[in-house]
Amino acid sequence: MVAAALMWSIAGVVTRHLDDARGFELTFWRSGFNALALVVLLAWLRGPTHLLASLRGGGRALWLSAACWAVMFTAFMLALTLTTVANVLVTMAIGPLLTALMSRVALGHRLAPRTWGAIALAGVGIAWMYGHDISGGDPRHLLGTAVALAVPIAAAINWTLLQHLKGREDPPEMLSAVLIGALLSAAVALPLALPLQAGAHDIGLLALLGVVQLAIPCLMAVRVAQVLSAPEISLLGLLEVVFGVLWAWLGAGEAPSMAVLGGGALVLLALVLNEMLALRRSR
Repeated sequence: MVAAALMWSIAGVVTRHLDDARGFELTFWRSGFNALALVVLLAWLRGPTHLLASLRGGGRALWLSAACWAVMFTAFMLALTLTTVANVLVTMAIGPLLTALMSRVALGHRLAPRTWGAIALAGVGIAWMYGHDISGGDPRHLLGTAVALAVPIAAAINWTLLQHLKGREDPPEMLSAVLIGALLSAAVALPLALPLQAGAHDIGLLALLGVVQLAIPCLMAVRVAQVLSAPEISLLGLLEVVFGVLWAWLGAGEAPSMAVLGGGALVLLALVLNEMLALRRSR
Protein backbone atom coordinates (compact mmCIF):
# COMPACT_ATOMS: atom_id res chain seq x y z
CA MET A 1 0.00 0.00 0.00
CA VAL A 2 2.94 2.33 0.65
CA ALA A 3 4.23 1.52 -2.83
CA ALA A 4 0.80 2.25 -4.33
CA ALA A 5 0.63 5.62 -2.56
CA LEU A 6 4.13 6.41 -3.80
CA MET A 7 3.12 5.68 -7.41
CA TRP A 8 -0.09 7.68 -7.12
CA SER A 9 1.88 10.68 -5.83
CA ILE A 10 4.01 11.24 -8.96
CA ALA A 11 1.18 12.77 -11.02
CA GLY A 12 1.77 16.37 -9.96
CA VAL A 13 5.53 16.55 -10.49
CA VAL A 14 5.36 14.66 -13.80
CA THR A 15 2.62 16.99 -15.07
CA ARG A 16 4.79 20.01 -14.31
CA HIS A 17 7.45 18.71 -16.74
CA LEU A 18 5.14 18.54 -19.76
CA ASP A 19 5.99 20.83 -22.68
CA ASP A 20 2.90 21.36 -24.85
CA ALA A 21 0.01 19.21 -23.61
CA ARG A 22 -2.56 21.20 -21.64
CA GLY A 23 -6.07 20.91 -20.22
CA PHE A 24 -8.21 18.04 -21.45
CA GLU A 25 -5.39 16.64 -23.59
CA LEU A 26 -3.67 15.52 -20.39
CA THR A 27 -6.79 13.62 -19.41
CA PHE A 28 -7.18 12.03 -22.85
CA TRP A 29 -3.66 10.58 -23.05
CA ARG A 30 -3.46 9.54 -19.40
CA SER A 31 -6.87 7.84 -19.39
CA GLY A 32 -6.20 6.24 -22.77
CA PHE A 33 -2.94 4.68 -21.64
CA ASN A 34 -4.59 3.66 -18.38
CA ALA A 35 -7.32 1.82 -20.30
CA LEU A 36 -4.79 0.13 -22.57
CA ALA A 37 -2.73 -1.05 -19.59
CA LEU A 38 -5.83 -2.31 -17.76
CA VAL A 39 -6.95 -4.34 -20.77
CA VAL A 40 -3.58 -6.08 -20.83
CA LEU A 41 -3.30 -6.52 -17.05
CA LEU A 42 -6.87 -7.71 -16.47
CA ALA A 43 -6.73 -10.10 -19.41
CA TRP A 44 -3.46 -11.49 -18.01
CA LEU A 45 -4.72 -11.77 -14.42
CA ARG A 46 -8.28 -12.96 -15.06
CA GLY A 47 -8.26 -14.12 -18.66
CA PRO A 48 -9.96 -12.41 -21.63
CA THR A 49 -13.11 -14.51 -21.25
CA HIS A 50 -13.62 -13.47 -17.64
CA LEU A 51 -12.97 -9.82 -18.55
CA LEU A 52 -15.65 -9.84 -21.27
CA ALA A 53 -18.11 -11.62 -18.99
CA SER A 54 -17.63 -9.05 -16.23
CA LEU A 55 -18.20 -6.22 -18.71
CA ARG A 56 -21.45 -7.79 -19.91
CA GLY A 57 -22.84 -8.82 -16.53
CA GLY A 58 -22.05 -5.84 -14.32
CA GLY A 59 -25.40 -4.09 -14.77
CA ARG A 60 -26.21 -0.56 -13.60
CA ALA A 61 -23.86 -0.77 -10.63
CA LEU A 62 -20.90 -1.35 -12.93
CA TRP A 63 -21.74 1.68 -15.06
CA LEU A 64 -22.39 3.93 -12.05
CA SER A 65 -19.00 2.97 -10.63
CA ALA A 66 -17.43 3.53 -14.06
CA ALA A 67 -18.96 7.01 -14.23
CA CYS A 68 -17.43 7.80 -10.84
CA TRP A 69 -14.00 6.62 -12.02
CA ALA A 70 -14.38 8.75 -15.17
CA VAL A 71 -15.14 11.87 -13.10
CA MET A 72 -12.16 11.15 -10.82
CA PHE A 73 -9.74 10.63 -13.74
CA THR A 74 -10.95 13.74 -15.59
CA ALA A 75 -11.30 16.20 -12.70
CA PHE A 76 -7.93 15.30 -11.20
CA MET A 77 -5.88 16.14 -14.29
CA LEU A 78 -7.95 19.23 -15.09
CA ALA A 79 -7.49 20.53 -11.53
CA LEU A 80 -3.72 20.13 -11.81
CA THR A 81 -3.74 22.55 -14.76
CA LEU A 82 -5.62 25.19 -12.72
CA THR A 83 -4.03 25.13 -9.27
CA THR A 84 -1.10 23.78 -7.30
CA VAL A 85 -0.39 20.14 -6.63
CA ALA A 86 -0.75 20.76 -2.89
CA ASN A 87 -4.23 22.28 -3.31
CA VAL A 88 -5.40 19.31 -5.36
CA LEU A 89 -3.99 16.64 -3.05
CA VAL A 90 -5.20 18.20 0.21
CA THR A 91 -8.69 18.66 -1.25
CA MET A 92 -8.71 15.02 -2.35
CA ALA A 93 -7.61 13.92 1.13
CA ILE A 94 -11.09 14.58 2.56
CA GLY A 95 -12.39 11.59 0.57
CA PRO A 96 -12.53 9.14 3.53
CA LEU A 97 -14.59 11.60 5.58
CA LEU A 98 -16.98 12.30 2.70
CA THR A 99 -17.35 8.55 2.24
CA ALA A 100 -18.25 8.13 5.91
CA LEU A 101 -20.80 10.94 5.65
CA MET A 102 -22.32 9.55 2.45
CA SER A 103 -22.54 6.07 3.96
CA ARG A 104 -24.50 7.61 6.82
CA VAL A 105 -26.97 9.24 4.42
CA ALA A 106 -27.29 6.48 1.80
CA LEU A 107 -26.80 3.30 3.83
CA GLY A 108 -27.79 4.40 7.32
CA HIS A 109 -24.35 3.67 8.80
CA ARG A 110 -23.87 5.27 12.20
CA LEU A 111 -20.96 7.67 12.52
CA ALA A 112 -18.87 7.63 15.66
CA PRO A 113 -18.33 10.94 17.50
CA ARG A 114 -14.66 10.82 16.45
CA THR A 115 -15.75 10.84 12.79
CA TRP A 116 -18.06 13.82 13.27
CA GLY A 117 -15.19 15.63 14.97
CA ALA A 118 -12.81 14.74 12.14
CA ILE A 119 -15.31 16.02 9.56
CA ALA A 120 -15.59 19.33 11.41
CA LEU A 121 -11.81 19.72 11.77
CA ALA A 122 -11.19 18.85 8.11
CA GLY A 123 -13.90 21.33 7.13
CA VAL A 124 -12.02 24.08 8.96
CA GLY A 125 -8.85 23.14 7.07
CA ILE A 126 -10.56 23.24 3.68
CA ALA A 127 -12.28 26.55 4.58
CA TRP A 128 -8.86 27.97 5.44
CA MET A 129 -7.58 27.07 1.97
CA TYR A 130 -10.72 28.32 0.20
CA GLY A 131 -10.75 31.52 2.25
CA HIS A 132 -7.21 32.35 1.15
CA ASP A 133 -8.07 31.82 -2.52
CA ILE A 134 -11.26 33.92 -2.25
CA SER A 135 -9.75 36.82 -0.31
CA GLY A 136 -6.48 37.40 -2.11
CA GLY A 137 -5.37 34.49 -4.23
CA ASP A 138 -5.52 33.77 -7.95
CA PRO A 139 -9.14 33.00 -9.00
CA ARG A 140 -7.75 30.06 -10.98
CA HIS A 141 -6.68 28.46 -7.70
CA LEU A 142 -10.24 28.69 -6.41
CA LEU A 143 -11.59 27.16 -9.62
CA GLY A 144 -8.94 24.43 -9.53
CA THR A 145 -9.74 23.57 -5.91
CA ALA A 146 -13.45 23.41 -6.78
CA VAL A 147 -12.72 21.06 -9.69
CA ALA A 148 -10.51 18.95 -7.42
CA LEU A 149 -13.44 18.64 -4.99
CA ALA A 150 -15.25 16.56 -7.63
CA VAL A 151 -12.65 13.80 -7.09
CA PRO A 152 -13.44 12.98 -3.42
CA ILE A 153 -17.19 13.43 -4.06
CA ALA A 154 -17.10 10.89 -6.89
CA ALA A 155 -14.88 8.62 -4.80
CA ALA A 156 -17.33 8.78 -1.89
CA ILE A 157 -20.20 7.75 -4.17
CA ASN A 158 -18.08 4.94 -5.59
CA TRP A 159 -16.96 3.51 -2.24
CA THR A 160 -20.50 3.78 -0.83
CA LEU A 161 -21.77 1.82 -3.83
CA LEU A 162 -19.11 -0.85 -3.29
CA GLN A 163 -20.06 -1.09 0.39
CA HIS A 164 -23.68 -1.60 -0.63
CA LEU A 165 -22.73 -4.35 -3.09
CA LYS A 166 -20.79 -6.22 -0.40
CA GLY A 167 -24.11 -7.17 1.18
CA ARG A 168 -25.19 -9.15 -1.88
CA GLU A 169 -24.76 -12.91 -2.08
CA ASP A 170 -23.20 -12.70 -5.55
CA PRO A 171 -21.75 -9.20 -6.01
CA PRO A 172 -20.69 -8.22 -9.55
CA GLU A 173 -17.03 -7.94 -10.58
CA MET A 174 -16.36 -4.22 -10.17
CA LEU A 175 -12.69 -4.11 -11.15
CA SER A 176 -13.78 -3.77 -14.77
CA ALA A 177 -15.44 -0.48 -13.84
CA VAL A 178 -11.98 1.09 -13.63
CA LEU A 179 -11.40 0.11 -17.27
CA ILE A 180 -14.77 1.47 -18.43
CA GLY A 181 -14.17 4.67 -16.45
CA ALA A 182 -10.83 5.18 -18.18
CA LEU A 183 -12.46 4.67 -21.60
CA LEU A 184 -15.28 7.10 -20.76
CA SER A 185 -12.80 9.69 -19.51
CA ALA A 186 -10.71 9.45 -22.68
CA ALA A 187 -13.82 9.59 -24.92
CA VAL A 188 -15.20 12.69 -23.20
CA ALA A 189 -11.84 14.47 -23.14
CA LEU A 190 -10.88 13.85 -26.78
CA PRO A 191 -13.29 16.33 -28.48
CA LEU A 192 -12.34 18.98 -25.91
CA ALA A 193 -8.63 18.30 -26.39
CA LEU A 194 -8.52 18.83 -30.17
CA PRO A 195 -6.27 19.82 -31.79
CA LEU A 196 -3.78 17.61 -29.99
CA GLN A 197 -0.50 19.38 -29.18
CA ALA A 198 1.50 16.73 -27.32
CA GLY A 199 4.83 15.67 -28.76
CA ALA A 200 6.74 12.45 -28.15
CA HIS A 201 8.15 13.77 -24.86
CA ASP A 202 4.72 14.62 -23.45
CA ILE A 203 3.12 11.39 -24.69
CA GLY A 204 5.88 9.39 -23.01
CA LEU A 205 5.30 11.12 -19.67
CA LEU A 206 1.51 10.74 -19.93
CA ALA A 207 1.96 7.05 -20.78
CA LEU A 208 4.03 6.75 -17.60
CA LEU A 209 1.15 8.28 -15.64
CA GLY A 210 -1.47 6.06 -17.26
CA VAL A 211 0.41 2.83 -16.57
CA VAL A 212 2.58 3.43 -13.48
CA GLN A 213 0.57 6.13 -11.70
CA LEU A 214 -2.90 4.67 -12.32
CA ALA A 215 -3.30 1.14 -13.68
CA ILE A 216 -0.71 -0.73 -11.58
CA PRO A 217 -1.36 0.94 -8.17
CA CYS A 218 -5.14 0.62 -8.60
CA LEU A 219 -4.78 -3.14 -9.02
CA MET A 220 -2.35 -3.25 -6.08
CA ALA A 221 -4.83 -1.39 -3.86
CA VAL A 222 -7.61 -3.84 -4.76
CA ARG A 223 -5.33 -6.73 -3.78
CA VAL A 224 -4.28 -5.01 -0.55
CA ALA A 225 -7.94 -4.53 0.41
CA GLN A 226 -8.16 -8.30 0.87
CA VAL A 227 -5.47 -8.18 3.57
CA LEU A 228 -5.52 -4.82 5.39
CA SER A 229 -8.44 -3.22 7.19
CA ALA A 230 -10.17 -0.14 5.78
CA PRO A 231 -8.66 2.22 8.41
CA GLU A 232 -5.18 0.91 7.62
CA ILE A 233 -5.70 1.43 3.89
CA SER A 234 -7.05 4.97 4.42
CA LEU A 235 -4.21 5.86 6.74
CA LEU A 236 -1.50 4.56 4.40
CA GLY A 237 -3.24 6.19 1.43
CA LEU A 238 -2.64 9.60 3.03
CA LEU A 239 1.03 9.15 2.15
CA GLU A 240 0.03 10.21 -1.38
CA VAL A 241 -0.55 13.74 -0.08
CA VAL A 242 2.80 13.87 1.72
CA PHE A 243 4.75 12.33 -1.15
CA GLY A 244 2.95 14.39 -3.81
CA VAL A 245 3.55 17.77 -2.16
CA LEU A 246 7.18 16.81 -1.52
CA TRP A 247 7.84 15.74 -5.12
CA ALA A 248 6.25 18.94 -6.50
CA TRP A 249 8.37 21.01 -4.12
CA LEU A 250 11.65 19.24 -4.85
CA GLY A 251 11.08 18.32 -8.50
CA ALA A 252 9.19 21.34 -9.82
CA GLY A 253 9.97 24.14 -7.35
CA GLU A 254 6.28 24.41 -6.39
CA ALA A 255 6.44 25.46 -2.73
CA PRO A 256 3.06 25.24 -0.95
CA SER A 257 1.62 28.43 0.53
CA MET A 258 1.09 28.90 4.26
CA ALA A 259 -2.67 28.57 3.78
CA VAL A 260 -2.18 25.20 2.10
CA LEU A 261 0.28 24.05 4.76
CA GLY A 262 -2.00 25.17 7.60
CA GLY A 263 -5.25 23.91 6.09
CA GLY A 264 -3.61 20.74 4.87
CA ALA A 265 -2.16 20.06 8.32
CA LEU A 266 -5.65 20.28 9.83
CA VAL A 267 -7.10 17.94 7.20
CA LEU A 268 -4.32 15.38 7.68
CA LEU A 269 -4.54 15.65 11.47
CA ALA A 270 -8.28 14.99 11.33
CA LEU A 271 -7.84 11.98 9.07
CA VAL A 272 -4.92 10.49 11.01
CA LEU A 273 -6.66 10.79 14.38
CA ASN A 274 -9.90 9.35 13.00
CA GLU A 275 -8.24 6.39 11.28
CA MET A 276 -5.88 5.62 14.16
CA LEU A 277 -8.76 5.57 16.65
CA ALA A 278 -10.72 3.32 14.29
CA LEU A 279 -7.76 1.00 13.90
CA ARG A 280 -7.19 0.87 17.67
CA ARG A 281 -10.86 0.06 18.26
CA SER A 282 -10.91 -2.66 15.60
CA ARG A 283 -7.88 -4.33 17.18
